[in-house]
Amino acid sequence: MRNSKTRVMSITAMFAAIASLLMFFEMPLPFMPPFLKLDISSVPVLILGFMFGPMPAVMAAAVKDIVHVFSTQTGGVGELADFLITSSFAVTASLVYTKNKSKKGALLGCAAGVVAITIVGMLANKFLLIPFFMKVMPIEAIVGACAAINPLIGSIDTYIIFGAGPFNMIKGIIVSFITILVYKRVSTALKSEFKRNRVLTQETKVQK
Repeated sequence: MRNSKTRVMSITAMFAAIASLLMFFEMPLPFMPPFLKLDISSVPVLILGFMFGPMPAVMAAAVKDIVHVFSTQTGGVGELADFLITSSFAVTASLVYTKNKSKKGALLGCAAGVVAITIVGMLANKFLLIPFFMKVMPIEAIVGACAAINPLIGSIDTYIIFGAGPFNMIKGIIVSFITILVYKRVSTALKSEFKRNRVLTQETKVQK
């Protein structure tokens, strides 16, 4: 079934809205630095990537982060980092899945996405988030807050290795698990709804 531009745009807008809402609900993870908090707003973005490819996923990621810029506490730096991290995950996973649209392809795509989100997450923390936090609090305070949670962290470099890296890997695994769990159901439901609406439209045209 071919996807009309209107259908893709409407579903992208809907999923971007869901992702924006989910991003408000976040929680810390045990043994992780306190300013690293988990949310599952990447799930709708990843589902979009599986359904329609990388571009709609990137658009949804951009929308959700633009929405959150208006309530940012990081001057937009956190939102930019989230956009880069989420996009790298969704683009990598969807490109792999596009070449093999099967359960195995989805699993391989998610695995590749987890690698991408881990690497990009580490880079985003090192070059975006940490420089921002260093402007508002001393580096000793940042490292101390992290070390209080995870004794392996004693410097910015060890924070990147033992904090940001594992955090984004765990986030990627959780998002992948949820996506694999619900993707087929969501995709099937949307396809069924689209077919039903198309039939109704055709019947209306015939009656006229």
